[in-house]
Amino acid sequence: MRIRVGTRKVPIPPLFILGVIGLIAVAIADTLLNPYIVSVISFIFLYMMLAVSLNITNGFTGLFSLGHPAFMGIGGYTAALLVFPAARKIHLLPNLPQWLSVQQWPFFPAILIGGLFAALVAFIIGYPVLRLKGHYLGVATIGTIFIMRVVFRNAEQFTRGSLGLNGIPFKSSIWWIYLFLVITVYVAWKIKFSSFGRALFAMRENEMAASSLGINVTSMKMIAFVVGAFFAGISGGLWAHLTTVITPDSFSVGLAFNIVVMVVIGGSGSITGSLVAAGGISLLIEYLRPLEEMLGLYGLGQIIISIALLLVLIFRVRGLFGTSEPKLLRNNSQRDIS
Repeated sequence: MRIRVGTRKVPIPPLFILGVIGLIAVAIADTLLNPYIVSVISFIFLYMMLAVSLNITNGFTGLFSLGHPAFMGIGGYTAALLVFPAARKIHLLPNLPQWLSVQQWPFFPAILIGGLFAALVAFIIGYPVLRLKGHYLGVATIGTIFIMRVVFRNAEQFTRGSLGLNGIPFKSSIWWIYLFLVITVYVAWKIKFSSFGRALFAMRENEMAASSLGINVTSMKMIAFVVGAFFAGISGGLWAHLTTVITPDSFSVGLAFNIVVMVVIGGSGSITGSLVAAGGISLLIEYLRPLEEMLGLYGLGQIIISIALLLVLIFRVRGLFGTSEPKLLRNNSQRDIS
């Protein structure tokens, strides 16, 4: 589609059109649907954001990180501590350092600080962890989840230990979550269809060959790992201000499994695939919950998701979309990777 500007016709990016359609859909949902349905849609958007951000780390580079929940926890606690009203913080966290107890930040910068703090932690642990490959890296990043949970439990002056933080101000409206989802998709899209993205995919296909062509493999891995952690931290902050409570058990290994399954089923390297798989699996989990309670078959959703994952790995190893994006969403200059 093109619009006329003066004497020239300027093409409208397909992603921009899709974003506007999504904006209209969000406005309709927020106006006409009941709060429960709106909250379900908000969680679906969060899962989409998580899947796309993990795809930057795992799909684009071929890494196997399972540490997203740890970065979500870091971002969630950081944002909650900054946004929490200072008057309540004094009573809820009496041992909090004075300089932090008086802080009361607006929502947007607090969320960004949470994401940056998560990215900083990812940068620190990235040097030793990213030397590992395959399932060794997966085990190491799972260890990060357990380490963070222990830290959250023992840092009682900041987190209230196992009790967690409750009464967090409700700030994560569907509009905020959609905004950050759009930003995440935009950043992932720009990375994929750039020389940097080509280098990431080259490293994914053959690390030794990419290194011989002058690609700094270590730096590439680190950047992808940190960018993914940044958006995971932001999603953790949004999650905390949507549920209004956060505990050390809020972000578990089970959550890591669900996010990885979304990436694998959608297609490692496909942004569209991550969005479609995250939306479908999130809806499945949500609408199987009443059936689980009615039949007493708790965990039925996880069983179905696991079976779906096995079927994809057997019959369509590269996922539903592989590494590609639909042609309708790409400009003529954006040649897909196959």
